Amino acid sequence: MHELAAEIVRLQVELDREINKRRDQLGFRLHAGLVEFASDVTVEHRRLRVGVAQFMAQAQLGTVLSAPLIYSLIVPFIVIDAWVSLYQAICFRVYAIQQVRRADFISLDRRHLTYLNSIEALNCMFCGYGNGVIADVREVAGRTEQYWCPIKHAMRVADPHLRYYEFLEYGDAAGYRSRLDAFRERLRAAAPADGAAPPAS
Repeated sequence: MHELAAEIVRLQVELDREINKRRDQLGFRLHAGLVEFASDVTVEHRRLRVGVAQFMAQAQLGTVLSAPLIYSLIVPFIVIDAWVSLYQAICFRVYAIQQVRRADFISLDRRHLTYLNSIEALNCMFCGYGNGVIADVREVAGRTEQYWCPIKHAMRVADPHLRYYEFLEYGDAAGYRSRLDAFRERLRAAAPADGAAPPAS
């Protein structure tokens, strides 16, 4: 299982390399945290932008009517975001756990794409924030689980967080008693991006 987890990390690095190649093909690069497009690419993006009036005229009635319900989710997202931030600010300090950086998960950069009209840019901001909050909360929850209960479930779990792969096996009582402190110490160290737990001994 440790080898499989390492393979997942290796494949992620390979995927990032391919993403960078694709960025070159699309004519942009990241510089000091900012996206820079080639000037001819920016001109083409503006040409492909659909105006708000045309966009609304093409929208299906059901899409327009459901929009308020979708955007109402901003309220629970903000509450969860604030509450989880408060939780880790207090509890992770008590447990001496490395805190999760929201900026690693919440990105609103798509609003700068010139081929998006104002409604599309707002939609992208909403999705970026909502999914970013969920990813941030998932990492906070994953670190909490590693601290308190780094044990796999007996039943298969769909799409678990990466820390889960190296948790103790269900029913491994001796491992739980002997290795719980090691899992906690791993959280007190500088947390790597993959969030891997201690390798199996």
